[in-house]
Amino acid sequence: MAGADGSAFFRRTSLFWMVTVSLSVAYFTLMVFAPEKIPLQSLGVFGSFCRHLVDNYAGLMHKGWWAAFAIHVFEAIVSLRVCSNKGISNSGVRCLWFVQTFLFGFASLGLLLKYNPQRPKQR
Repeated sequence: MAGADGSAFFRRTSLFWMVTVSLSVAYFTLMVFAPEKIPLQSLGVFGSFCRHLVDNYAGLMHKGWWAAFAIHVFEAIVSLRVCSNKGISNSGVRCLWFVQTFLFGFASLGLLLKYNPQRPKQR
């Protein structure tokens, strides 16, 4: 969706990034807050590694989860600033960029940063 003047530009991030980020964040959240719900013994070497992290570095993982959350909030706020700089003034579209960037991070923000609106040529 894009207006002729670029004030309503929005592109959905790719399905690959949506699935990858969603599954990764969900797995990390479960490891931090409910590791007993994950069948770690069924995941082979990866499960053993995750069990080691849960048993020995739970506090660090908890801090890492909050850091990841803060980074996503920061990226979402940056997306609003980038929208302003690129002339995206439609409030609904700006909200879409904010939510998408909060959920999928740089996979979304990267699309917005790559957007190069056509500026009218000055004589």
